[in-house]
Amino acid sequence: MKQIHIYYFSGTGNARMVARWMNEEAQNAGLESRVINVSQNRIAREMTPDTMLGFISPTHGFNYPPLMIYFLLRMPTTKEHQPVFLMNTRAGMKFGPLYIPGLSGIALWLAAFILWTKGYHVAGMRSIDMPSNWISLHPGYGPKTIVAIVARCEKKTRHFARQIYSGKKIYRAACDIVQDALISPIAIAYFLVGRFILSKTLYATRACNRCGKCIKECPVKAIYEVADRPYWSFRCESCMRCINNCPQRAIEAGHGMFAAIMVLVYTFVISAFYRYFPVSKWGIFNSDSFLDKLARFTLESFIVLVFLVFCYRLIHHLRRYRWIDAMITYTSLTKLKFWRRYKAPE
Repeated sequence: MKQIHIYYFSGTGNARMVARWMNEEAQNAGLESRVINVSQNRIAREMTPDTMLGFISPTHGFNYPPLMIYFLLRMPTTKEHQPVFLMNTRAGMKFGPLYIPGLSGIALWLAAFILWTKGYHVAGMRSIDMPSNWISLHPGYGPKTIVAIVARCEKKTRHFARQIYSGKKIYRAACDIVQDALISPIAIAYFLVGRFILSKTLYATRACNRCGKCIKECPVKAIYEVADRPYWSFRCESCMRCINNCPQRAIEAGHGMFAAIMVLVYTFVISAFYRYFPVSKWGIFNSDSFLDKLARFTLESFIVLVFLVFCYRLIHHLRRYRWIDAMITYTSLTKLKFWRRYKAPE
């Protein structure tokens, strides 16, 4: 092994920091190392048999984000049993002196399977519990907590790097296989449905000065302008870069808006659908079998998505009225002053 290619995807900077630490340790070991951002380079670099590949990504919905999964699927096949290592950053937390690890789900296992089918040899798998940055669910941590978590993660990352670059096989992630297996159905549901629903929870308030930073810096080009406001499309992967990096703090998560839409769709829309389209009388969904439950879930998820897109687009235009905009803005938890944004250390 003479060189390392490290591919990473990062929203707020956690995975980028891990990639940087892995790169520095490779250089300390006398290896030629390159760090490649997959959101800017969608095709893998040419490699020789003496190249080790690394893939580092955050965990979205207990899985690698689609951008990284599609990148892995585009990797060329090999007969050289090219060594690779897989890493994921996940929602680490800290309560007093306790450090709470996040959950990986199928992130590393799906990636390992994809690369194995292409002829690669997985030499290492490691999860790094960087600070949780999902601001839609909780306030960002304070600077001291972030620094403490990051310092701890840096030590673990560098130790893993020294081991893997010296030729050892490290499968630390295998220790989490039980809990990963238990939450795997959630990971699949998130990939098929959840990420599309969450993409319609973000919006820009009147504090937006149309600087365009969120549009320019979105790693998956999911944001564009509609009616002079940023508009989030289904391509959004909830990486939280926009909401955390907005200089005006103008991007919020519409908790009240989203809750109202969900109550409306499950109370009236789906009930009306079953009333006017009695699928049970047609011999569909008559049992409690797994397949019938799966079919019902798929149908109702499709109805939710269609209605959500309609409501999101409608509300986007109606927010030109101040009272509607105020109602949506002040029912968002992220509007609260104590709801900090996440700032990764420089």
